[in-house]
Amino acid sequence: MFLKITKSNNYQYVQLVRSYRENGRTKHEVLLNLGRLDLLENNPSIQRLALRLLELSKAKQKQTLDLNNASEAEILNWGYLVYQKIWKEFGLHKFLPSLTAGTKIQFSLNDACFLMAVQHLLDPMSKLSTFNNQQRYVNMPKIDLNHLYRSLDILCENKERLEEMLFYKNVNLFNMQVDVVLYDVTTFSFESVKPDSLRDFGFSKNGKFNEVQVVMGLLLDCEGRPIGYDLFPGNTFDGNTLEKALEKLKERFHIRKVIIVADRGINGKLNLKKILDKDYSYIFASRLKRMKKSVQKEIFSPEGYQEIISSDSTEPEDRIRYKIIDYINSFKDEDGQVYNLEENLIVTYSEKRARKDRADRERLIEKAKTLLADKSRIKSSNKRGGKRFLKEIGADSDWVLDEEAIKRDEQFDGYYGIQTNEKDLSAKEVLDAYHNLWKIEESFRIMKSTLEVQPVFHWTEMRIKGHFVVCFLAFLLARTLELRLQNAGIKASPEKIREAINSMNFAKVEIDGRAYYIKTKGADLSKKILRLLRMKQPNNVIAADDFQD
Repeated sequence: MFLKITKSNNYQYVQLVRSYRENGRTKHEVLLNLGRLDLLENNPSIQRLALRLLELSKAKQKQTLDLNNASEAEILNWGYLVYQKIWKEFGLHKFLPSLTAGTKIQFSLNDACFLMAVQHLLDPMSKLSTFNNQQRYVNMPKIDLNHLYRSLDILCENKERLEEMLFYKNVNLFNMQVDVVLYDVTTFSFESVKPDSLRDFGFSKNGKFNEVQVVMGLLLDCEGRPIGYDLFPGNTFDGNTLEKALEKLKERFHIRKVIIVADRGINGKLNLKKILDKDYSYIFASRLKRMKKSVQKEIFSPEGYQEIISSDSTEPEDRIRYKIIDYINSFKDEDGQVYNLEENLIVTYSEKRARKDRADRERLIEKAKTLLADKSRIKSSNKRGGKRFLKEIGADSDWVLDEEAIKRDEQFDGYYGIQTNEKDLSAKEVLDAYHNLWKIEESFRIMKSTLEVQPVFHWTEMRIKGHFVVCFLAFLLARTLELRLQNAGIKASPEKIREAINSMNFAKVEIDGRAYYIKTKGADLSKKILRLLRMKQPNNVIAADDFQD
């Protein structure tokens, strides 16, 4: 007798069959239909029946597992398969091998890049540590250390091709809307004080002024999906990075209609002209304190203000008043030519922001008073901070608190301005688009904390640029999973997602010379992730040879 598995329609069925010979031919007789295979798996009744049959047949001990002979357990992660599925949805497992086709490169570029990306997602570490710890991932192909480094060079050389492929995949997979593009700039530091053509000293957004850095300009769509990025020398001014981003959108991605949303650091007069030259539009933060007196008078006039109540709260402090002012933004270019840009200046006021502005100013005034207590520090102190409320008087260069500056500053408590040349957008649409900038700030936070992009430990320009490509791929995977959860009504921070996937582990043991995987208890979020991606959970106990990734 033996067990026979047959297939009918979409299911497999298990039968107990007897074999016999008739007229010189072997025939089979079905003695018992045990049912569908998927319903028998992990069925306690079937397992008890099998053990009882072993007992009745007086099976020898070696035919059962002797747990006393089990080896010490080794913890292996299988949760990385979640990111592998998204990786394959983007077609990276096919695109990356195409980069080395027809070359003398023998190793798998796809396997090497995926290992580095997953390591950034689950436990960021150096490439050497990544190489030494790659055995923690069950069934992942082993990668040589040299191949990890060589992969960075290849990624650097093909960064633009990779960006374009991923952009169009995003458009097709997720119907990505790119009519509103978020843009901002940040800095990434190095454990070095030696500048070169890329790394240099500059204004650090992380307060690391004693280290060299690079500047990154990042483009996101309105939902926070990455479109692309560019690296600049560490001493590059924020506003000087936008032109390259505009070229990327126009020439490489062929996006016809774009509204650039950016913060004050990008809002230079010539940048606005560059945006218009590409037939794009803009929504930028405005510098109300630098406006003409006539405009400021209109800002402070109570006439014309309307009220918006936040959709997620009805508290009085969340009420925002706004006014739309027709504004002519005039400026000259390098050749002295005058430009007059017709804009809507949208001015908002909220009591919540006013309280914050007052509290911020009080802190600066306290710092100014501290400087006055030790005036020897004033000369060396930065013009920002508390020094903005100090003024120099007398022939002896004495310093006093600038009461007039404090009063001027008080006038703007609670006010905020946004400029746009999009006349057809409502005030709410403009405000909503601008408020989406928090997504790009969050993206930088994820890169710096969760993915630990910095500090960067590579020293050659190609390796540095390749490192950022890996981080971009990791960020793409992380943001894609986060948005899928969000769209399914599942709230989960990047930290919680990492914790959930890191909890999806096997305890690997060897018993009588054969390896088995025992699934450990995962976080509740891990089950939701698997259901969302339609991935089947492994059995609680499985022979290592039977596990298919």
